[in-house]
Amino acid sequence: MTQDSKWDAALYDEKHSFVWKMGAALVELLSPKKGEHILDIGCGTGHLSAKIAASGAQVTGIDTSPEMIAQACSAHPSIHFEVADARKLKYRDEFDAVFSNATLHWVTEPEAAVVSVANALRREGRFVAEFGGKGNVAGLVSAVTRAWKNLRLPEPLPDPWYYPSLVEYASLLEKHGLEVTYGLLFDRPTPLEDGERGLHNWLEMFGGPFLNAVPEGLAARFKEEVEKEARYDLFRNDHWVMDYRRLRVVAHKL
Repeated sequence: MTQDSKWDAALYDEKHSFVWKMGAALVELLSPKKGEHILDIGCGTGHLSAKIAASGAQVTGIDTSPEMIAQACSAHPSIHFEVADARKLKYRDEFDAVFSNATLHWVTEPEAAVVSVANALRREGRFVAEFGGKGNVAGLVSAVTRAWKNLRLPEPLPDPWYYPSLVEYASLLEKHGLEVTYGLLFDRPTPLEDGERGLHNWLEMFGGPFLNAVPEGLAARFKEEVEKEARYDLFRNDHWVMDYRRLRVVAHKL
């Protein structure tokens, strides 16, 4: 489930709509305007692209997942979507703004993505992004690590995410001509849907890097072991609460 992995678009919309719904505040921070050309990196099934387009802006939505893009095109046929990799964007000085919600922690070559963003923006264009920051899902990762050891699964344990500190990411942006004007690292505990099955669903959607590394026939046992190890820290009042920490930034191209 890296940037090159297959995603279940139907499961994403059915059980994980909180991902894009919580991005509504980021669209407000973007403050899109009529006539602007805006790139949405990691657009998923296109819901936030549609919110941006409702302002009158011209939106291009990209995602590495053909499944997500197919669903986005079906749901929002008036918006242009395409399969593309944030590390290898073809755009040069084309966009007034680049937007990204809950995507860039999947890009484990962050500098390549930042260079792509800088190239895509026009001078004085803005970059508005939110994604997992330092300490994101620390409780879940700890539970996965214990489950991995309990089941004596093959080492090394996959490390699929990029969770930078604010200082680290701001330095990377400024290295490539993007001046940071706003930055915030904050906790966002997030209840998962479906009660007892919430963490199971989360692992099905986002735990691919771990599940793909588990020997054949052990995936169900592994998910059960993760649930057992995570219960004390992450299960509250009959539902799972994911320990998200988000990094939100605004930067402008010099």
